[in-house]
Amino acid sequence: MSVDDAVAAVLFDMDGLLVDTEPLWTVAEHELAERLGARFTPEIKAAMIGHGVDTALPLMLSMLGVPDADPHAAARFLIERTAELLGEPDRIVPMPGSIALLDTLAGAGIPTALVSSSFRVLMDPVLAVIGLDRFAVTVAGDEVSLRKPHPEPYLRAAGLLGVAAHRCVVLEDSEAGARAGIDAGCATVLVPSFPLAPSAVTARSTVLSSLHEVTMGLLGGLVAPPAGKSRLFTDK
Repeated sequence: MSVDDAVAAVLFDMDGLLVDTEPLWTVAEHELAERLGARFTPEIKAAMIGHGVDTALPLMLSMLGVPDADPHAAARFLIERTAELLGEPDRIVPMPGSIALLDTLAGAGIPTALVSSSFRVLMDPVLAVIGLDRFAVTVAGDEVSLRKPHPEPYLRAAGLLGVAAHRCVVLEDSEAGARAGIDAGCATVLVPSFPLAPSAVTARSTVLSSLHEVTMGLLGGLVAPPAGKSRLFTDK
């Protein structure tokens, strides 16, 4: 079976995987914490990575020690401030290897989807830089009922593409996002934007240090492994 026959689609996360937008979110998160009279820490950031705003904000407010703060107002501030930052010149920077991988997949005729917990207002500026035409399907966080780590976003993308989830490869940078991919039944590759401790999620994912390491051979092996081999494995 060829790689093209085995891999039906590759589903990309956005923040921290496709583009280096996490620093922009961090700016907004620090500003929100200051408004609430608290201090944003790397530990809080690590806990929030990969979550949609509906789960990330209550977690952030709890860890900041202000659990009674209005999560809706906090979410509105984060989204609006991050949108402002994304609109500034040269703020949207592709992650190493992301454009080359998209070009390789296009050359192989393998469709791609962009699947993010970020709302459409944040996804569209990224697509304007990366190229909307690079993706057959895009799914934003405000276009699903349940966001990552729930599998709905990846199941939605596979459905829109008209392919089975188990023939898709998910590329993620966070444990929460990888859990969404795994629970959707997709082969899942983790390229962490923050250090990850060994866990059930990392054990069921292929963990790489860069998108440069995502090759056509790797993708084919994940979706169509040799007889007797597990579809999901680590490279450690």
